[in-house]
Amino acid sequence: MAEWTSAEVGVEDTALCAHFLEALPVNGAAVSVFGGAVPETIVCATDRLAARLDELQFDLGEGPRWEAVRTRLPVLEPRVREVEHPSWPVFHTALMDTTVEALYVFPLTLGALNVGIVELYSTTPGALDRTDHAKALVLANETAWNLLDHLLRVQEAATGETSLTSTDSAESPLSRREIHQATGMVLVQMNVTPTDALLLLRAHAFSHGKTVRAIAGDVVARRLQFSPETN
Repeated sequence: MAEWTSAEVGVEDTALCAHFLEALPVNGAAVSVFGGAVPETIVCATDRLAARLDELQFDLGEGPRWEAVRTRLPVLEPRVREVEHPSWPVFHTALMDTTVEALYVFPLTLGALNVGIVELYSTTPGALDRTDHAKALVLANETAWNLLDHLLRVQEAATGETSLTSTDSAESPLSRREIHQATGMVLVQMNVTPTDALLLLRAHAFSHGKTVRAIAGDVVARRLQFSPETN
């Protein structure tokens, strides 16, 4: 499966995801960072479906990625289409429109520190065997260290940028800078917390059949202004 070009994502970052495809029987991978020197953002995706799975969960605020972050444990769904998922029913319904048969999500943690998440998908149902599960844990640990090192270097550079790489521009399909900017604007408009501001963006996007990124663009461009009556 082809990876995105270096013009769309950084080559170094894309390699973080590629390692999982090389070592494991999966079809796609995405890595996101949580906390640290940057807001929550996707770092790399091996293909557009992997990126879309991450985007859907971010937009909906539900899915195995959030469960893995909350529990700090792997969430393994070898037959994700065949089982009910009461904790993320909307995302599960959305999966029915894809070729995904199995999902394996691993939190990227170092001690008490939450660094990020890696999401793997397969178009063939089945559990990871003991060897592959062990490989995934080792790769997740290595990825956590690599991401932490990158975050620290970004922080030490003291550039004031919120991106992970120089390619994370406003035009990059992986950038969520505009979403974070819109969250700040909604925070002021509605006098709510950052968490509630993001929830308002998600709710508006879901109710209008759009992505959070699209709604954020409208907010930043001042085509949409939130008020107590907006939602």
